[in-house]
Amino acid sequence: MAPAPSADTLGTSAARARSAVLEEQIREDPGRFRMLTGDRPTGRLHLGHYFGTLHNRVRLQDLGVETYVIIADYQVLTDRDVADTLTEHVEELVLDYLAIGVDPERSTIFTHSAIPALNQLMLPFLSLVSVAELSRNPTVKDEIAHSRQSAVSGLMFTYPVHQAADILFCKGNLVPVGQDQLPHLEITRTIARRFNDRYGNGGTVFPEPDALLSRAPLLLGTDGTKMSKSRRNAVALAADADETARLLKAAKTDSERHITYDPAGRPEVSSLLLLAALCQNRTPEEVADDIGSAGAAALKKTVTEAVNEYLAPLRARRAEYAQDRAYLHRTLREGNERARAVAETTLAQVRTAMKNHY
Repeated sequence: MAPAPSADTLGTSAARARSAVLEEQIREDPGRFRMLTGDRPTGRLHLGHYFGTLHNRVRLQDLGVETYVIIADYQVLTDRDVADTLTEHVEELVLDYLAIGVDPERSTIFTHSAIPALNQLMLPFLSLVSVAELSRNPTVKDEIAHSRQSAVSGLMFTYPVHQAADILFCKGNLVPVGQDQLPHLEITRTIARRFNDRYGNGGTVFPEPDALLSRAPLLLGTDGTKMSKSRRNAVALAADADETARLLKAAKTDSERHITYDPAGRPEVSSLLLLAALCQNRTPEEVADDIGSAGAAALKKTVTEAVNEYLAPLRARRAEYAQDRAYLHRTLREGNERARAVAETTLAQVRTAMKNHY
């Protein structure tokens, strides 16, 4: 008899079914949604980020979804002792966002540190969850396991609550996430529900945001493990053509000469095929058939050419924006001002709701 599906599997299946419904609703009425998404400024964004989340953000923005993009600079402190390159990394993120098509006229780009009212939401939100609930969060467990510090900070432990403040400060009701982020979003939904129950006077102060699960591909890094900034195995969007070629030339493959797409049996080769296919708008099988028995060198050459051709216009836009730092700073300043006004309104609503109960 087949084993019963796990709670995690059931939760993911439900999230995927809900995501299909959400996609249809977005097409019908994008204006009903407000999306919160973002990144920690810990280094340059890479191809895994682009095909995993960035491309989807721009798609939703272009469909008409109101978009907030947070640069989570305070969260860098969760697992790093110092942040001496933080300003540089923030600017690099803004450059990447602009280059891929995030439009400051339609999307609000902002930083944690510039929005005090957002961070003040953490205190009432922390009162709505237990230590046991935070301890059970599998994403926190994984982050702690991979932390580079000898001891884990309290900020790491409360990371999901800070994320809840990120989402709920703007009354976000749509959050594009990967499967591993579902537990974080469930804590946000729990906090919203408990705040409404305790302080809402029968009304709704916060929406319970939905997860929008994409079918984003999982790209492996050049060493065959998950592509990650911290593992130094990624091809950055900002890398030039020569650096891209050097990195992909060193990518791990296998000893079999005939190139086939077999994610389970040949994960490294298959990831490279998938990357080329994404850049060429083809299937990995088609790319593999073209290469045939030409071997790993031909595969890497194909991937390198596909990546460099695909990223060329993005890199050109990035270089243009990099020459206009005043525009870069203005984009962030204006985004911070808009986000600050929204956060202050939300914090005032929270204070009013809570005062009615004390």
